[in-house]
Amino acid sequence: MLGMVVTTQPTVGDLLRKWRQHRRLSQLDLSIQADISTRHLSFVETGRSAPSRDMVMHLAEQLDLPLRERNQMLMAAGYAPVYQERALDTAPMAVIRDAVRQVLLGHEPYPAIAVDRQWNLVDGNAALPLMLAEVDPALLEQPANALRISLHPDGMAPRIANLGEWRGHLLGRLRRQVEHTADLGLSELLEELLGYPCADEVPLVEHPGPGDVVVPLRLCHESGELAFFSTVTTFGTPLDVTVAELAIEAFFPANQHTTEILRTG
Repeated sequence: MLGMVVTTQPTVGDLLRKWRQHRRLSQLDLSIQADISTRHLSFVETGRSAPSRDMVMHLAEQLDLPLRERNQMLMAAGYAPVYQERALDTAPMAVIRDAVRQVLLGHEPYPAIAVDRQWNLVDGNAALPLMLAEVDPALLEQPANALRISLHPDGMAPRIANLGEWRGHLLGRLRRQVEHTADLGLSELLEELLGYPCADEVPLVEHPGPGDVVVPLRLCHESGELAFFSTVTTFGTPLDVTVAELAIEAFFPANQHTTEILRTG
């Protein structure tokens, strides 16, 4: 039929070549790293050889692919996905939900959030409203995106005293995530965030100020400026796509004034 658009799914060889090049590896580099012959690797990439399920898993491991992309490579090779992807609100994930909630509650009275791969808010603790004061309620509607909330002119941005520095920090993290995952959704999010206005200079490279050991978040507050630094926690042995993509960001007070304000409510 005229006008019909035919789309073809990538083969396992296509995906293998794409990720090898994305990781900036030659066939020789990957063959040495994976302890296989360059000839065999070339045959897999060109479709002249069908890799076994174990070989697909082995090459995905050597390429450090996220679990979601490992499943895609397995399906392209004709095998069933190995890693399940269960919604966080399902019964089998109760133990994960409880673990996340325990970490969030245990961090009070300091703010903490849980986000998925796309930086959508999954959960937060009781200290979070202090950070979200004056944020447009529309930005908090599900799916509420933590990076959009942070940098949008109707979000936290007007209250961030060091917006250029914090913006550069967040965009740098997102760029590294895009580089690692090649996720189209994250790439689109990055383009969106880059379009947000910012009157402050945004450093291309994070330069520490006098006495700085981390990039602080400096937030304007009625009691005076609050300062935070953050840590990120992930599950160490994930075997589920959803679990692998969860991250908990916990904010700590960076000075005594912030500690006192948070502890007194």
